[in-house]
Parts: sequence; structure tokens; C-alpha cells
Amino acid sequence: MTDYGLIKSPLITEKGTLVSEKANQVVFRVRSEATKGAIRDAVEELFKVTVLKVRTINLMGKSRRTGRSAGKRPDWKKAYVTLKEGDRIEFFEGV
Repeated sequence: MTDYGLIKSPLITEKGTLVSEKANQVVFRVRSEATKGAIRDAVEELFKVTVLKVRTINLMGKSRRTGRSAGKRPDWKKAYVTLKEGDRIEFFEGV
């Protein structure tokens, strides 16, 4: 698995912005089979930062209905990546 395919996208949410400011963490949506070590290596290689800690959460997809048909959104995985003091990843530079 390549580093580019491991991390799907950053999660830019209100909570993600709060932990970014307070705890120097970044939140990513990652592949379900990704391990903490693989996430650490991918973030360090892609963004050229030092990762101190990785915490992961497996989230269950919600059940949804549209008229008669019922379905389910896919399960997914979220990773909180703690960066070394002084390192930052800016997704919206100049805003």
C-alpha cells in the first residue's frame, strides 16, 4: 500500500480545528486496514513532519432510508496524529 493511497483526506471540522490549535494534532480520514505505524510513516513522508503519536477510531456507517429502500453508509476510520512541537500542517494557507 502506498502512502498516497493510505490517507484519504484531512477532516476539516470544528473539532479538528480545535484539537489542531490546542494539542498540535491533525485529523485524517484513512483506509480501514491502515495501521498506526503505517499512518505515522505516511504522514511523515508526505508532509515532512515528525509524528509523536497516532490514535485511531473505527466509525460505523449510518443507516439511511430513501422512500422504501433502506441502505447503509460505509464504515470508515479516523486518525488523530499528534505532531512534534513546532511542526505544522497547513491545509488552507493564506486564508
